[in-house]
Amino acid sequence: MNWTLRSAWLPADIRQAWMDRCVRNISWDQPQVRVYGRWHLVPRLTGFLADHQVSYRYSGAVHRGEGWPDWFLPLLRMVSSQSSAPFNGCLFNLYRNGQDRMGWHADDEPEIDASFPIASLSLGSSRDLQFRHRFSGARRDLTLEDGDLLLMDPDCQRLWMHGLPVRKRVTSPRLNLTFRVFRSVDQPADSRAAH
Repeated sequence: MNWTLRSAWLPADIRQAWMDRCVRNISWDQPQVRVYGRWHLVPRLTGFLADHQVSYRYSGAVHRGEGWPDWFLPLLRMVSSQSSAPFNGCLFNLYRNGQDRMGWHADDEPEIDASFPIASLSLGSSRDLQFRHRFSGARRDLTLEDGDLLLMDPDCQRLWMHGLPVRKRVTSPRLNLTFRVFRSVDQPADSRAAH
C-alpha cells in the first residue's frame, strides 16, 4: 500500500484537549466549490493554518496562510517529526456528523510538494476513509479512529483517489487535520533535495 496507518498515535489523554482546542480556535468556514460547473457548499466546515507565503486553491476555494499560532506549534512539531516532513500548511475539516462528507479526490494540486508525504490526523468519531486505485479500480477501506495518524506516501496521490462517505449512524463530530508541504511561488517542482 502507499500509506501507513499509525493507530492511536496521539496519546489518549490529550486527544480531546486537542480536538477542543482546534474546534474553539480555528476560524471555520463553509466555502463554495465548483463541481462539474455548478457551485455547492462543501458538506463540512473547513479551516486553514499555514506559513505566511502559502496559499492553497482547490475547486475554486482559496485558503491563505497567516502564520502559525503558538497554541498549535506543539502538534505541528509532533506530526512533522513523526512524518520526517517540514510541513508548512494544515487543512482542517470538521465533519459535524455522519451526513458531512468528502467526495472522491486526490491531494494533487500544483501547490503541494509531491515529494513529501501527507499526514492526516483524525480526532473524534471513527469514520471510514475509502481508497480507489486510479488504474486498476481496486478499493480499500480504512476505519480511522480517534488519535490515528495516516501517512500517505508521495505516490499515494498519484495512484489512489480517496473519499469520506456519508455514515448516517454517526452522530458526533470528527475532526481531520491534513498536514502538507506546500511549494512557495519560486520553489522548483522537485524540492526535496533542498530540505
